[in-house]
Amino acid sequence: MLPAIAFISGAYLLGSVPFALVIGKGIFRVDVRESGSGNIGATNVFRVLGKKAGTAVFICDLFKGFIPVYLATRVIPVGNAPLVAVLAAGAAIGGHTFSIFLKFRGGKGVATGGGAILALMPFWFLFAFAVFWAVLLAGRFVSLASLSAAASLCAAVIITGQPRPYQVFTFLGTAVIFYAHRSNIKRLSAGDENRVSFPWNKT
Repeated sequence: MLPAIAFISGAYLLGSVPFALVIGKGIFRVDVRESGSGNIGATNVFRVLGKKAGTAVFICDLFKGFIPVYLATRVIPVGNAPLVAVLAAGAAIGGHTFSIFLKFRGGKGVATGGGAILALMPFWFLFAFAVFWAVLLAGRFVSLASLSAAASLCAAVIITGQPRPYQVFTFLGTAVIFYAHRSNIKRLSAGDENRVSFPWNKT
């Protein structure tokens, strides 16, 4: 019981670390909450501080979800490992979205959730990653790509009969991601969502 509580609590605290602020303010002297969309996720860091900073934040946020879940699957006894792992994953996402260091505010949890999925189900992580990039390249909306990847992953995990804790986790995780993107969904519906630009795009 105590190791499980330690993993879940540690996952929440690790998830709560706002690497966008740590890197943005610590290295670039920029508070990304005051620029761009105001979000502390990697997408806004890419927009405000560029590729190097955005990539660093993305990797850090990914590992916030990966590390506690990976360790749980290898340290917790086999019978309890799936449940503890998904609770740790949920705690990491919850920490990122409702950070104790930011008065229970935060990012949208996509990268952190991706890290958790990478630790739990590497193949389905690659599937969701492929969906993300296919949608992003087609429409250039990061929000739509994130929502599509989450929804596709959730459907695939349920349809293919993955362990029940994994199904519940992906369903609830997808619900959290959709809730965190509610403002993006409104902008997408209104045609006001920002597009990302690739080197080959003229606009």
